[in-house]
Amino acid sequence: MAEALLRHYGNDRFEPFSAGIEESKIRPETTKVMSKIGVDISKQTSKTVERYLDQSFDEVITVCDSADKACPVFPNAKNRRHWSLPDPAKVKGTEEEILQAFRNSRDFIKSKIENELLK
Repeated sequence: MAEALLRHYGNDRFEPFSAGIEESKIRPETTKVMSKIGVDISKQTSKTVERYLDQSFDEVITVCDSADKACPVFPNAKNRRHWSLPDPAKVKGTEEEILQAFRNSRDFIKSKIENELLK
């Protein structure tokens, strides 16, 4: 979500990358809630952080508390920050409750991008 949102709202100001601790599939709930705000993530794929460890970054941003604890050190990063939010993929409940968790995550990340990166 964060990569797609930063690409969408940041226009050409950023070159975002995203990766997880473990490779997985992009959840259909993610695709659904992103499409509701006009952001197409159909071309995105799941990647792991190992592919980026030697690259230089201005910012490394972790989301989800488990990622903050498990994220390796990026020695060439100028700054690291963490945006704490629950992992929506771990939410149990009805389809609507699960979708709401994904919407909440999307909206939280969008707000952080607007208030911390785009100003």
